[in-house]
Amino acid sequence: MADGELPGSGAAGVGAWGAPADPDFEELDSDFDRAITVTPTDSPDEFVADLPASWRVHKGPINGGLTVSVALKGLVERLRGQLGHPDPLCVSAFYLAAADPGPTEVRTEVIRAGRSMSTGQASVWQPGRDGRPLERLRAIATFADLGSVADDARTVARPPYLPPPQECVPISDLAGYPHDEVEVMQHYDMRIDPDTTGGPDGRPTGLGQLRAWFRMSDGREPSALMLPLVVDAFPPIAWDLGVSGWVPTLELTVHVRARPAPGWLRVEITSTNLAGGFVEEDAEVWDSADRMVAQARQLAKVIHGPASVPIGHGWVV
Repeated sequence: MADGELPGSGAAGVGAWGAPADPDFEELDSDFDRAITVTPTDSPDEFVADLPASWRVHKGPINGGLTVSVALKGLVERLRGQLGHPDPLCVSAFYLAAADPGPTEVRTEVIRAGRSMSTGQASVWQPGRDGRPLERLRAIATFADLGSVADDARTVARPPYLPPPQECVPISDLAGYPHDEVEVMQHYDMRIDPDTTGGPDGRPTGLGQLRAWFRMSDGREPSALMLPLVVDAFPPIAWDLGVSGWVPTLELTVHVRARPAPGWLRVEITSTNLAGGFVEEDAEVWDSADRMVAQARQLAKVIHGPASVPIGHGWVV
């Protein structure tokens, strides 16, 4: 797709029941696929990985969405050999400690193996400061084959309105955005709706809204396994509520509703409640065929309290 071209559904990459073929099961050489590569060990339940430093935020921890994707990749490999359930359907991940670049172990467990769905658990471990293994993340996920489900949808939800990509603001052009500190952004092509570019530049709207186009900068097409990364890829929505700095995720839940069609994704992120030092963030992801392909909610901790900004007819203090 040419830069700035509006997305269309097309026929490329379409699999059974009209669902897009899953690129996670093709031989791909992309930044994302290399970053989540897991290697089997002598135990069928354990895998090793190496998290690249280019996926860090604030020159420190690895992006939380990538950490979840590595855990899910371990479960995919564990389940695929026996059950043929390649797609995450629902995921709940708890962040126990920030993941670092470097050697990583993914420990998996099959909780239930069914004919149409299977559920498993994966945990991400790395050496702690004392050299002993430290659990960084634990996720429970149910998997299915989204390519075999009926292609029907009955919904009142509508994709968010966005100006064409060429009329939106590249994340690299946002004034005040700490580009040098957020290395992970080099992997993304994000175009932010000009109406939702409030944030750390000192102009938060107080409405808790962000709408944007998303694709990988190296051209890797979206997939079901990539969607947990997408929902956690954007600047914290708390920035639009006057918060600055790192806003670490405590828990992330993702519902994958369909395999995304090739092309741009549209993402809408909102927040309605910042209270007690915590903020929730809701996300919807729509593909180029106008299908909602993912829904997510996460709870994050506010490290630096918000400045006073207007919101509706009141104030966030």
